[in-house]
Amino acid sequence: MPEYLAPGVFVEEVGFRNKSIEGVSTSSVGFVGPCRSGPIGGELEPLTSTSDFERIYGTSNPLQFGDTRGPVLNYLAHAVRAFFREGGRKCYVARIVNGSPDKGSDGNQPGPADYEGVETLIDGVKTKTGLRSFEDLDDISIVAAPGATFDFSDVGGKYFAEAIVRILISHCERMRYRVAVIDSVNGHDTGEVRAYRSTFDSKYAALYYPWIGTVDPLSGKKIEVPPSGSVCGIYARVDSERGVHKAPANEEIRLASGLEFDINRQQQSVLNPLGINCLRYFKSRGYLVWGARTASSDPEWKYINVRRYFAYLEHSIDRGTQWTVFENNTGVLWNKVRQSIDNFLFNEWRQGRLAGTRPDEAYSVRCDRSTMTQDDIDNGRLICEIGVAPVRPAEFIIFRIGQKTAV
Repeated sequence: MPEYLAPGVFVEEVGFRNKSIEGVSTSSVGFVGPCRSGPIGGELEPLTSTSDFERIYGTSNPLQFGDTRGPVLNYLAHAVRAFFREGGRKCYVARIVNGSPDKGSDGNQPGPADYEGVETLIDGVKTKTGLRSFEDLDDISIVAAPGATFDFSDVGGKYFAEAIVRILISHCERMRYRVAVIDSVNGHDTGEVRAYRSTFDSKYAALYYPWIGTVDPLSGKKIEVPPSGSVCGIYARVDSERGVHKAPANEEIRLASGLEFDINRQQQSVLNPLGINCLRYFKSRGYLVWGARTASSDPEWKYINVRRYFAYLEHSIDRGTQWTVFENNTGVLWNKVRQSIDNFLFNEWRQGRLAGTRPDEAYSVRCDRSTMTQDDIDNGRLICEIGVAPVRPAEFIIFRIGQKTAV
């Protein structure tokens, strides 16, 4: 309270409302991989169009690695183009190189260490490369490495692909509020993709199969590209149109003019339970994403929209309650925390993002003596327990039809 010395009328502004929690962004993507040009490390610029990418990182012309036979498609450039075409709005790109690019050579094929990146000091300034350059970007919620699973026949091949996938997953698990969109390996049949899927297990990743056929905008030729660019764009599109709680499936792949393999229902009945999300063609409906599972064996985290929605809730609450640190750990603070979170979750329920016909069926918030011991309070710990009932997708639609006798 200010000090008053002279008589008079004084007006003060005070706040009676509890501090609100705002939902965080869920659709910004971080792409990592080799491309034609652009900075390596340092602060990354947000991209909002394909033109932004080409201005900084060059065109989608093929890459020429010194240790591979012939040119290689510029998968990163094609993925960014697909991302914006499918409805993506903002992404970041971490360019990586292996060796020293020179005058069509672009160095050697990047390996797992290049994708993981390093943290170094250049002229006294901290610089990060690869996935490490995403660590300080709080708004990234999806990561992908398009082209990392291309089966280079004469270098690292599948061993590089499997190692890079594990690095992507490790990054998301460490950052907590991110998921990895994993590409299958091009050329894999259903047996091979099942074997590939068995090499990792995580609730922070989703695997998509097969690769997508499209048209190269420069050459006009048909090419096959990894699905992650389009899938990331579809994630962003669904988030914008419906919300992060909606499963990003039964959605059109706008860029697709074909698929590497045509997957039928019988094949998908084998792949889907393993957490392999299939892309399929349906007559009169086009090419669709026809799966919404994570690469986890834990049934609680079976669906990617549930995993992403919890990340959204956790990140929003994390960011929206930073004001509580070092406040007096008393019932007054507990009530404020409880009310702020309750208001946030009530709004989520009202928008249809939580299950239940009443708020008490959709969520619960506890922050009182039942969640904290005196030892917790003495050691500066405020513990709030939150339960939510997420919305799960109707994956199997069953109509039971029988004959009825007229009366």
